[in-house]
Amino acid sequence: MKSKLVYLCSSMSWGGLEMNQLRNAGWMAARGHDVLIVACINSPFLLQAQKMNLPVVIIQRYRKYYAFLSAINLSKLLRKEHATHLFIRDTRDMSMAATLRFLLGKKIKTVYFMEMQLGVSKKNILHTIRFSYIDYWSCPLEGLVRQVKEKTRFPHHKIVYLPSGLELTKLQTIERSIARAKLDLPSDKIIVGLIGRFDAQKGQKLLLDALMLCPTNDFDVVFVGESTLNESKSYENLLRDCIVENGLVDRVHFRPFMEDVSVFFSAIDWMVMATKAETFGMVSIESMACGTPVLGSNAGGTPELLKEGELGVLFESLNANDLAEKLFEIVSGKHTINSHDLRQHVRQFDHLTVCTRVEERFINH
Repeated sequence: MKSKLVYLCSSMSWGGLEMNQLRNAGWMAARGHDVLIVACINSPFLLQAQKMNLPVVIIQRYRKYYAFLSAINLSKLLRKEHATHLFIRDTRDMSMAATLRFLLGKKIKTVYFMEMQLGVSKKNILHTIRFSYIDYWSCPLEGLVRQVKEKTRFPHHKIVYLPSGLELTKLQTIERSIARAKLDLPSDKIIVGLIGRFDAQKGQKLLLDALMLCPTNDFDVVFVGESTLNESKSYENLLRDCIVENGLVDRVHFRPFMEDVSVFFSAIDWMVMATKAETFGMVSIESMACGTPVLGSNAGGTPELLKEGELGVLFESLNANDLAEKLFEIVSGKHTINSHDLRQHVRQFDHLTVCTRVEERFINH
């Protein structure tokens, strides 16, 4: 029987998790798989799926837990569609996936692709029962595999290490002078950059604090990002006010999100990952794919991605003083990272390799 892959996402937001879910669905569709998107009405995820011309089923939003009626209705639809696999990434869809697996039995395989770290232990009876209806738990980092083994009772033989994928061929290094000209950035200064929505979690303010603490003025900062649509611009305004009040207007540059992020990564000397504890950090992979080294916090998945500092520089998470010290070391030329080594390291994340492993482990297995 031909496989039918269902990608469920009830999120009403649009960020890395949602992008990864949709991106993977598109890749599998391009490889000839029968793909179906299940998304909530008026969600950004739905709108993006429709733009990609992927087949969609529109559902109403449901509760995180005990949405039995919604699950029954969706199970009828999946049975009619002859669905064979259900893929989720959002923890808020875990209960729905487990309930659907209970209702449909072995007719469908459920796979959870982990995107968020486990904050606390999940060994209680409710989580254990819920997890028993998940067939596979896929982790993008070895550290997350260990975390799942330590904090849940999920069967170890069903935990799979599978890196998140990226279309590396779309990330091409551009000559720095050309990239800086496109972004209207100084051609004669060291530039560090941070890309991400303007949100306290992304660490733009931390980088500004470190900039002010750093004992050298021999570098600039560029922020690429925008405030989240339909949300307050208070954090962005805080950043801009801080820059004006501290006389940093000539050293800090703002640029909007761009279609081709290769331009950004090629224009800067170092990319800063200032998030408190990024689970995976796709932008770190994108940066390294362009040959640009990463200065990242020593929490979350970043240390593993940077091979514990061998392929980048780590600073103490949320510590502006330590970040300032590491910035000074970078500007002083203390750290030299080989661009070729970075590009070689990220080849394991190529989407074609990842798709093949998904097929081998979850579909053809």
